[in-house]
Amino acid sequence: MRTAEFDFALPAGLIAQIPAPARDQARLLVLDRAAGKLAHHRFVDLLEYLRPDDVLVLNDSRVIPARLRGLNIRTGGKFEALLLEENANNDWWAMLKPGKRARPGTKIEILDRSGRRASILATVLETNAEGHRRLRFSSTENILTELEALGEVPLPPYINRPFPRPEDRDRYQTVFARADGSVAAPTAGLHFTPEFLEKIRGRGVKVCFVTLHVGPGTFAPVKSAVVADHILHEERYEVGAETARLINGVKTGSKVIAVGTTTLRVLESVARDNGGQIVAGAGRTRIFIYPPFQFKIVDALLTNFHLPRSTLLMLASAFAAPGETRGRELVLGAYQEAIARRYRFFSYGDAMLIIDKTRDNSG
Repeated sequence: MRTAEFDFALPAGLIAQIPAPARDQARLLVLDRAAGKLAHHRFVDLLEYLRPDDVLVLNDSRVIPARLRGLNIRTGGKFEALLLEENANNDWWAMLKPGKRARPGTKIEILDRSGRRASILATVLETNAEGHRRLRFSSTENILTELEALGEVPLPPYINRPFPRPEDRDRYQTVFARADGSVAAPTAGLHFTPEFLEKIRGRGVKVCFVTLHVGPGTFAPVKSAVVADHILHEERYEVGAETARLINGVKTGSKVIAVGTTTLRVLESVARDNGGQIVAGAGRTRIFIYPPFQFKIVDALLTNFHLPRSTLLMLASAFAAPGETRGRELVLGAYQEAIARRYRFFSYGDAMLIIDKTRDNSG
């Protein structure tokens, strides 16, 4: 398939710049992939599509305040760094802007969120093939413990404001976030509240978690002309024993519902490598899911609306018609309906549930 086939025009006014007033008051577009039918709901109506013994799986990775600002010690020039992955204590890979001024040996004094010098230094050690810089931090025992005081919420580039708002530190984070490591939120999970999760459990639904630390590549458009030529960024994941037990023990007629593309990628990656079973453990994945793709574990997908030409849109298209290519038409058709009805798109936007009603044990 060609990347251009996953393009669509989106009015700029539909890109959500702020979250809904309450997490669970977003809208929910439901695509019945078997019938090709759409239904319009509020997010709390998700309960109508859940049954006892279904397994709801969420990504509990926590977004770290990964954006730092600093000054070149020698010239006073400004830098902005987005921490990507920790190699060891005070040793990180980062995206640095402006990159052309960040040659090995460059020393950067880190600023706090008020623009004051924090007496912490970052030294550029090397550059990798992707243009990322390796930074060594000094004058601190561990930069990770300083991020709450120094760092900013790494909002995606389509949220147009120079600095995050105070409320972003809460709203660009799921209520069940636990494991530090993401530089982008697993956005489908942003709609859940503790109270709504308890209602779901009250229905007899089993709720469990995986961890996948989301990298900045989640926002990157596919630049290759042919989809299959794209190489997806690698991300770290972990699956606990209880999650593996619940999913492997799912009853006939019950569903495994993945909350978010990140959760789905973990489950399908692990299942692919273990004969269709979920095995507890940690690893790294760069699984790239696009049409046609045969899914081994996930029966329903809760997700947000994704960027044109993105790997996430391709994944949703694959899920809309497993093993076929017509899912692209189903999803883009649903997107056109969402645009016509003024749904809100991307991280702070509304949600979409892709489900096969013929698998619903309600009949």
